Amino acid sequence: MAQHIWLIGMMGSGKSTVARHLGERLEWEWLDLDEMISKQVGTSITGFWADLGEDEFRDIEIAALREVASGASRVVATGGGVVVRDDNVAMMRSSGLVVWLQASPKVLVRRIGAGADRPLLQEGERLATLTSILGARRSAYDGAAHVSVMTDDVPVGTIVDRIEELWNEFA
Repeated sequence: MAQHIWLIGMMGSGKSTVARHLGERLEWEWLDLDEMISKQVGTSITGFWADLGEDEFRDIEIAALREVASGASRVVATGGGVVVRDDNVAMMRSSGLVVWLQASPKVLVRRIGAGADRPLLQEGERLATLTSILGARRSAYDGAAHVSVMTDDVPVGTIVDRIEELWNEFA
């Protein structure tokens, strides 16, 4: 089975940016799972979520994970909530290295900005919402990840260097 590098973490933790740079470094294909799903369903994640809800989105997400996991080695930026289903976690852990990109809520707010395209940020104060989501998911991220890398105010090149080192130890 192909070995992948799965990047997990909160929205705004840097998953898509790191995936692109790491993919280029390793000369692997990289992809953003939410973008893949958005193309498959023909609408934005926010629009899909609003129309059909989280459960339907999570069902499509696991199908997309299966498709990716069975393909060639890739660096994959997952959606922030991918860890809420145990089947997703098991699939990622059995098909590669799972890296939790950590960032503090204050940094997440700064990176996300208005957050108009984030389904979970449609209501309420962003810092409080992100702090609450992170608190609820922290143990799931920790349990899913083989390793974690802090991304607060760390240059993307340094993050990529660290993940490449971790990959070389893992592979």
